[in-house]
Amino acid sequence: MEILTLFLYVLLSITAVAAIYQFVFAVAGLFRKPASYHPAATQRLRRMAVFLPAYREDAVILDSAVRALDQCYSKGLFDVVVIADSLKPETVATLRKLPIKLVEVVFEVSTKSKALNAAMQQLGDEYEVAVILDADNIIAPDFLSRINQAMERGWLVVQGHRTAKNTNTSTAVLDAISEEINNHILRKGHRVLGLSSALIGSGMAFDYKLFKEVMGQIHTLGGFDKELEMRLLRQRVRIEYLDDAICYDEKVQNPAVFEKQRTRWIAAQFKYVRLNFVPGVQHLLRGNIDYFDKVFQNMLPPRIMLLGMVVLATCFTWPIWGASTVTWFATIQLVMVAATFYISTPSELRQKLGWREFSQVPALFLRFVRAILKMGEAQKKFLHTPHGTE
Repeated sequence: MEILTLFLYVLLSITAVAAIYQFVFAVAGLFRKPASYHPAATQRLRRMAVFLPAYREDAVILDSAVRALDQCYSKGLFDVVVIADSLKPETVATLRKLPIKLVEVVFEVSTKSKALNAAMQQLGDEYEVAVILDADNIIAPDFLSRINQAMERGWLVVQGHRTAKNTNTSTAVLDAISEEINNHILRKGHRVLGLSSALIGSGMAFDYKLFKEVMGQIHTLGGFDKELEMRLLRQRVRIEYLDDAICYDEKVQNPAVFEKQRTRWIAAQFKYVRLNFVPGVQHLLRGNIDYFDKVFQNMLPPRIMLLGMVVLATCFTWPIWGASTVTWFATIQLVMVAATFYISTPSELRQKLGWREFSQVPALFLRFVRAILKMGEAQKKFLHTPHGTE
């Protein structure tokens, strides 16, 4: 029994760090004020390239490309660049009829970093800003204007507000909530406390020269955004977050795709903790808190795993130990995690939660466990997440 108690204390000490970290930033996120938006007062409009890498994304790329053209930004100052990788001939033929730039690429092993690097090599250096989207993303008409205004204020890297464009299944609702919790904690909360926003892989913009330079050093199979983020923060390049620069993103609609996507994400998370832990500590001693915070953030258990562990610990300890120290230690963490989730979830998404969604959580927890066990697969090949709203 003593060994079991010791094990629980060690486990709950780990979860306590994660619970407190997320709770602090969740509370901080409540104080984030919207960025002022005065497009008419902007002194200079920057030339932008809006990249849409499309690997086997025939179902969504045409709509995304057309919608990306619909911007209240000077038409001569931005180009939509579709990077066609393994698209059907008929899709490519239709894309050629659009007023976009089409870059066709062929790789033995396709990755997003390869596609972006190849496109920038073909395009040259005529742009000032690189905007990165996923093939399923749709940006609001004022997205580029808001990005330009942030660049006017001196930011070199800006993360927009990626949010759900579909909540048509229970899995999609939970995925949408997860996205917004990330926005609240890792972006809003971090900016309130003076730290950089987290990147998320799309709906983001960069100084073009900086992006091309850093991307030229990235050749990873998956999780290019994590490596990009690590490299930028190591160079002390700070990241802004624009809550009103909206990028709509398709949410995962079924548990099998959820597992596949999370397998890729977890593999990247473990990889970059391993590569950056020692440098992160070294940079902390030199005052680079942003970089260390990112390394520390990736060491924390995924949120659904945290929830599952504190729920199991609470349910396990009450029948055995009653109102003991270890029981209260678990229970207080569960309350803290629940409060974090509640205040980080927008009210319109809270209203979509019902018994179907709650009943899906245990299954997704098990899917996450399986994703951890399968993460070696993602280190050997790129795991593509299919898109196309059903």
